[in-house]
Amino acid sequence: MNTNEECLICGSPLEYLENDTMMECVLCHKQEPSKTRCTQGHYVCNDCHTQGMDSIIAMCLAETSKDPIAILEKMMSKSFCHMHGPEHHVLVGAALLTAYNNAVTDDSLKVNLAEGLTEVMSRGRQVPGGACGYMGACGASISTGIFMSIVTRNTPLSTDTWRLCNLCTARALEQVAENGGPRCCKRDSYLSVLSAVDFVKENLGVEMERATVTCSRSQINNQCIGKKCPFSPRD
Repeated sequence: MNTNEECLICGSPLEYLENDTMMECVLCHKQEPSKTRCTQGHYVCNDCHTQGMDSIIAMCLAETSKDPIAILEKMMSKSFCHMHGPEHHVLVGAALLTAYNNAVTDDSLKVNLAEGLTEVMSRGRQVPGGACGYMGACGASISTGIFMSIVTRNTPLSTDTWRLCNLCTARALEQVAENGGPRCCKRDSYLSVLSAVDFVKENLGVEMERATVTCSRSQINNQCIGKKCPFSPRD
């Protein structure tokens, strides 16, 4: 396989189709509609693509950091996390929820972290791969809204928290959109997390640590935008 991550089977470039096509996962043989495959015809379903991601719950429960970027980096270094993929739709919310719970000083604002992480996993997995391109909403940004909905106990019938959850997602989406395409799941995850850190401080009064990010993965992103990326090394 080549060093730049594309197809998980053969390393060939991915292609994105205009319409859903019935695909068979080459690993588990499950058939499902998808718009993504490699140029050699390989398809890996979301479940196989994120195999092993359940381990993040134990990772986060043992975490003491108030810095969601540091937590995110630890999760992104694991074998289940690829350069791009729907795993980021879970990781962003999990990193934020963990850092938030560690940063909260008022016990009444804390969440049951195990239950919350399980919810992040469940909801994040419902956001399909390619949502940024096909639905106009980056899954990493949506994950900030998932996080906010859990810490505020929001439901579709809520009032003030309903507004906050949608606004949190909107702020993250704005940051992602302003930096342009093509998608980079790492860049968009960093932008979404940093946007949420500022939003939580402003609206909930909880101050997580806000890290400075420098990307270390541009060499494995065939569509890297280089110096246009706000996280590109400046030397």
